[in-house]
Amino acid sequence: MVVEHTGPARLGRRTKELTPRLKPQDIAIIDHSDLDRVSAEELVESGVRVVVNVAESQSGRFPNPGPLLLVRGGVHLIDAPGAELFDELSDGDRITIRGASVFKKNTCLVNGRTMNEGELVAALAEQQGRVTDALRDFADNTMRYLREEGELLTEGLDFPQLATSFRGRHALVVARGPGHKRDLRIVRPYVRDFRPVLVAVDGGAEALLEEGWRPDVIVGDMDSVSDEALRSGADIVVHAYREGHAPGEERLRELGVPFASISAAGISEDIALLLAQEKGAELIVAVGTHFNLVEFLERNRAGMSSTFVTRLKVGEILVDAKGVSRLVSRRVGPWPLVALAAAGMAGIVVAIAASPALRSVFTGLADRLLGL
Repeated sequence: MVVEHTGPARLGRRTKELTPRLKPQDIAIIDHSDLDRVSAEELVESGVRVVVNVAESQSGRFPNPGPLLLVRGGVHLIDAPGAELFDELSDGDRITIRGASVFKKNTCLVNGRTMNEGELVAALAEQQGRVTDALRDFADNTMRYLREEGELLTEGLDFPQLATSFRGRHALVVARGPGHKRDLRIVRPYVRDFRPVLVAVDGGAEALLEEGWRPDVIVGDMDSVSDEALRSGADIVVHAYREGHAPGEERLRELGVPFASISAAGISEDIALLLAQEKGAELIVAVGTHFNLVEFLERNRAGMSSTFVTRLKVGEILVDAKGVSRLVSRRVGPWPLVALAAAGMAGIVVAIAASPALRSVFTGLADRLLGL
């Protein structure tokens, strides 16, 4: 069946900035090589029915489940690598999708390729064999990072003073990563019982606000944090590049929001974890952070090696949110215990009534007790 859909084009070279403004009738035009799972989840949640990618959604460099997740979520995914749709379209232009082709006013702009489920499943299976090569590259990059940035493990970072106190408390570090919304639902009882310091990594601030929580600290380059979150009263720590340049500083000055900066290699979630550890948190619970090899590889960043090194440093106090439900004790009221005890007593009474031998034993025991 040929898919045909007409709607306004919504263009975004950064998928995470595009998804919040998508509506179900829109046609998303993205430029996202190796479409990751988080972006795929957010595209599905937006309700869009068609996504056109001017890059390869699945390059084959590593096992990438993102495109398959998108297609299984009911989205018609078209790959059109190299298409010049960002030059030929403006945001809001009305376009029509027929199969794998994009039309504007009956003019065909591009003939792409529909990504179907069977093809993606087969490609994913074939890519499993490439993990070894990807792991070798990752290991080489990690060793290079250790040589160049080894002070991260030995000397630590010079973090600024904050109004928020971590000493002797738990810290919940929330990043916009795989399954972060599900993880937040899991840790709700934990947050209620332990009241940890809430540390958001960039877009993690929006996730906290959606759950009704105000972040205590926001760490990152501030490229995906709303003005509301920045004005929430949280301590703001801008992650600057190694040479000192911090893109988020200009925006914060325009908003009149006070902030501190730290210059460090790696990614912002690493800085957030190290901040919590060095400020004295006794336990760090991570939500949406990168947890396994494929999550590292799918980011396709040299800086991801710092994530591996960071986990070496904070590992003894770091818990992933997926295991938190096992730490949170469930309080049981007295009535289930009373009912269980009553059921047990009822069973004993029935057994005694049905057994002459047991009746004789208990009758004799009663007589002896009454005779004392």
